[in-house]
Amino acid sequence: MIPVLMPTYARNELAFERGEGAYLITAEGRSYLDFASGVAVTSLGHAHPHLVAALTEQAKKLWHCSNMFQIPGQTRLAERLVANSFADTVFFGNSGAEAVELALKLVRKYHDETGHPERYRVIACNGSFHGRTLATLAAAGNEKYLKGFEPVVDGFDHVPFENLNALRAAITPQTAAILVEPVQGEGGVRPASPHFLRGLREVADEFGLLLVFDEVQSGMGRTGKLFAHEWAGVTPDVLATAKGLGSGFPVGACLATERVGCFMTAGTHGSTFGGNPLAMAVGNAVLDIMLADGFLDRVDRMARLLRGRLDELARKYPAVLAEARGAGLLLGLKCVVPSVEFGDRLRHAGLLTVGAGDNVVRLLPPLIIEEKQIDEALAILDEVAGGWSA
Repeated sequence: MIPVLMPTYARNELAFERGEGAYLITAEGRSYLDFASGVAVTSLGHAHPHLVAALTEQAKKLWHCSNMFQIPGQTRLAERLVANSFADTVFFGNSGAEAVELALKLVRKYHDETGHPERYRVIACNGSFHGRTLATLAAAGNEKYLKGFEPVVDGFDHVPFENLNALRAAITPQTAAILVEPVQGEGGVRPASPHFLRGLREVADEFGLLLVFDEVQSGMGRTGKLFAHEWAGVTPDVLATAKGLGSGFPVGACLATERVGCFMTAGTHGSTFGGNPLAMAVGNAVLDIMLADGFLDRVDRMARLLRGRLDELARKYPAVLAEARGAGLLLGLKCVVPSVEFGDRLRHAGLLTVGAGDNVVRLLPPLIIEEKQIDEALAILDEVAGGWSA
């Protein structure tokens, strides 16, 4: 008999009653150091007082009124994202997949309006992950996730990650855009090099393509800048983000330049719940903290400290760990031993992590992580790696 919850998740036995900062706590009172962060979602940790206050205050006033009316919180959050990014305009939805879906619609709408409706195909990279809708699954092209959901949505071509020559060779008269994660998360925590990202911008400009960055996971401070592509000094035409923007409250955003976004007029897109007053109150509260002086610099410092410690760990246990990789606080340990088992042992020892492709365990601490919590995590990692063959 099928369970009342559709069995789409391979859940472990844990259930949490509450969260405090970088910790999740069970009803029995056991505390776990959370280096999963809801898969890079709880960017400011659990029950952050500023976010709790903002949500509580808004909940007392207005939850929902629909986008038939003005929602001042949307305007404020959009203005702040525009002021701190490449973009000129923003659309708010509820998730990363929705943000990527709109990015794909923007690509088609732009070329249709500029006289090239034949240009609809998007080049994406092997090892990517863009969401669970039919179109975003097709954009990633991962057979594991596509199986059983054929026919695959048309319009996507795939090339190896970090291979500009292969990307150039894949361009046809039907090509409309390039879609890339600046840091592949699900695919194994693989950051794109600045050379690759700059090369994508050059290729897009040369062939009249749009450059779309999927920063659902790598955005919102995760790498020590508001968006990961900033490290390369390159800008996209369209960007999708979500996860950390609401620090646990469902909200996604699609950012675009005026050149691309100007064609999305009334009726071309919509969302029943997207950008509701609750989500906007939380999103603005998140930016209050992320945009404060010194916050992202501190994220960068903690990220460099953690990365250095992980590099040392991998060198210490080469029979267990092949390498540390990633960018900012989007980090991974490529395992020699089975990564699923390694992650299970970490969890039993009190450290929560996330699996990824390429036999990698992801480490995604909240951006508020402190040095003492890094010490705590490394002690658990050292214990598990050191006791592997014991």
